[in-house]
Amino acid sequence: MLRSSQSKLQIGIILGFLILVILSTGIPVAAAPVLQLTPFLTPTPGPDGRIIYIVQPNDTLLRISLIAGISIDEIRGLNNLVGDSITVGQELLLGLGGPSQLNPTAGPSPTPTEVIPTPTTLPGKGVLCVLLYNDRNGDSVRQEDEPSIPGGAISISNLSGSVAQTAKTGEGLEYTCYQDLPEGQYNISVAIPDGYNPTTVGNYVLKLNAGDETYLNFGAQENTKTQAEAPTPTGSGKSPILGIVGGLLLLSGIGLGVFARRLLKGR
Repeated sequence: MLRSSQSKLQIGIILGFLILVILSTGIPVAAAPVLQLTPFLTPTPGPDGRIIYIVQPNDTLLRISLIAGISIDEIRGLNNLVGDSITVGQELLLGLGGPSQLNPTAGPSPTPTEVIPTPTTLPGKGVLCVLLYNDRNGDSVRQEDEPSIPGGAISISNLSGSVAQTAKTGEGLEYTCYQDLPEGQYNISVAIPDGYNPTTVGNYVLKLNAGDETYLNFGAQENTKTQAEAPTPTGSGKSPILGIVGGLLLLSGIGLGVFARRLLKGR
């Protein structure tokens, strides 16, 4: 009985040892899986210069911040994030950079367009005629029988300073004309001689266009002193024939008187 118990104990010990050997050498022990992170895709600037990162599985703001080299607060500010929650596939703006380099395919060389020079427009010219006339009736409108006034002066000039001319008015002369004046704005003035009062303005500003032929009239009227000093016209204004006839009638009357007197003495 005692031997049987010892035998069973020995067999149990051997079996236990064999089991330990088998477990330690034959079947490997399963270990907990290691967390595998998705490789970080280095973002590059797009055509518009923005640096965009696409969130990958197992990404966190901390991981993206450490790898991209910017703070979590910057990522939140650029993408209007409130917390740390991000989703796979979400686009995150990490900053702005230069546009990506493009290598365009070389095309045919463009044919240079011939540049035709634009012709320079030369300034045109016009004609200006000025008259100082004797406004006898004082209506400020020149009549055909109202002549020019001698002894006056005409002055014209343009704003650019390229034209400055003066001229005197003469007896019986018509308009004083200035030919080939460059177009532009002109100031025309007249000086009236002594003995006259102006009946129109003495200064005028005129815009002279190319091809224009402009006539300006400035009027003046003799004052009272000049009219009083005017010479009295010679002659009585009567016809000489009437004088001769009157003389003959006077002689005839005298002759008739002498003849009648002789007749009375002969009686």
